[in-house]
Amino acid sequence: MSNPDELLRIEGIRKTFPGVVALDNVDFDLRRGEVHVLLGENGAGKSTLIKMLSGAYTPDAGRILAGGEEVRIHGAQDSERLGIATIYQEFNLVPDLTVAENIFLGRQPRRFGMIDRKTMEAEAAVLLERVGVPVSPRARVRDLGIARLQMVEIAKALSLNARVLIMDEPTAVLTSEEVDKLFAIVRRLRADGVGIVFITHHLEEIAALGDRVTVIRDGRSVGQVPASTPEDELVRLMVGRSIEQQYPRVRPETGDALLRVEGLTRDGVFHDVSFEVRAGEVVGIAGLVGAGRTEVVRAVFGADPYDKGAVLVDGTTLRRHDVGAAMAAGIGLVPEDRKGQGLVLDASVAENLGLVTLRSATRAGLVDLKGQHAAAARIAEQLGVRMAGLGQHVRTLSGGNQQKVVIGKWLLANTKVLILDEPTRGIDVGAKVEIYQLVNELTAGGAAVLMISSDLPEVLGMSDRVLVMAQGRIAGELPADRATQDAVMALAVGTPAGSGDHHTAGPEDDTADTAGTTDKETPRGH
Repeated sequence: MSNPDELLRIEGIRKTFPGVVALDNVDFDLRRGEVHVLLGENGAGKSTLIKMLSGAYTPDAGRILAGGEEVRIHGAQDSERLGIATIYQEFNLVPDLTVAENIFLGRQPRRFGMIDRKTMEAEAAVLLERVGVPVSPRARVRDLGIARLQMVEIAKALSLNARVLIMDEPTAVLTSEEVDKLFAIVRRLRADGVGIVFITHHLEEIAALGDRVTVIRDGRSVGQVPASTPEDELVRLMVGRSIEQQYPRVRPETGDALLRVEGLTRDGVFHDVSFEVRAGEVVGIAGLVGAGRTEVVRAVFGADPYDKGAVLVDGTTLRRHDVGAAMAAGIGLVPEDRKGQGLVLDASVAENLGLVTLRSATRAGLVDLKGQHAAAARIAEQLGVRMAGLGQHVRTLSGGNQQKVVIGKWLLANTKVLILDEPTRGIDVGAKVEIYQLVNELTAGGAAVLMISSDLPEVLGMSDRVLVMAQGRIAGELPADRATQDAVMALAVGTPAGSGDHHTAGPEDDTADTAGTTDKETPRGH
């Protein structure tokens, strides 16, 4: 006899693609008024499973039941008819349309054959109020920030009278305050009887929000446990082994300064930024959203211009705004947006790994394809890239494996200074540790690493020194043994010195006045 509170059940689902078994005998169920967390490494099969429910894929075997009845989901319309709404990491919104137009896209209310804009905007306003987002229905979507786009997606799902809401990594790019607001909305939806499938890589969110957890590993469901299960047990279930250290930083002896930045200034963006990174060292850059961290490292890499200052590698000054010169000097950049800026998604793994070394592998207009392929195979094996083969399109890899490819292309180029901007965003704990181990290997080999992260524990766990930026300046520098979350935040929310000279925080920095932080965006902490 079926459970009257059961909204959805998946039994023995199997899905294969050429050369890959994505799902094998997976079971999952969702009840009314619960948050059921779907947990697994990148590539475990989570995305394939939710695409079954949204109608993008159809199963090769097994069955899906909604309300106790077996159903077939052949497309988005079938999914919507069953009350299933999915919010993906990449939002499904049209930038040039208004919020109201996006919420009711394809389902606009009509009067006398014409779109009834007044009714549409009024209904959109009710939905926006329900999710607690102060946005006008007439606002253009392109003018909204990430957090508000997320809320518009939720309002759109509610307009479909969704009974099942699937949220794929909804907190990946949100600040702490935005996450708190999102959680409040999810709790209200749960109280209204909506069943929520919640996918996250932030383990601390599970106990805070979830009711049950289903763990998928290598395409199989390996366990269902309460959300109160300790994190180390969740990790063991997820990766098939225990991870002794979440941040396994090994600190080698440091050498001479490989990268020196002197008085870097871009009017209105950052001012008088100076620092150095030595061989064998990881220097972290922390700060609030909008502090200028990404803008500074893009200028260092030559991707963006600057007005004053200098960037030196091994004592040699680089030409301004010249990516080629930076690369030739041995600087590599793993960008924050790996899909938009770090990869050619429709190219193969081998082609992406060879992007940086393509010029050096070309003689008389001919590329040494055999050599490039052999080098790509070596680096893919070294990094443990999970793939069907070097010819597989990068678009089809999991997030963690895509990130390994982005880093791998710089390893092939024997990069001296590697800049990592949000290197583990949207990546599971197992893949994170693998990337941290890779950072250790780089620094042990004499490379220098400059790392930006909004995940404070990551910055503190992996950095030998932490630079804190505030309002486009270096507000302070903290050695590893004195870098705490409180010390970082005290510098991040404080007013930078007028001179722009950075300082090493003393004891008084830990108790700095944090008044006015309520309207600030803060990095993620655990």
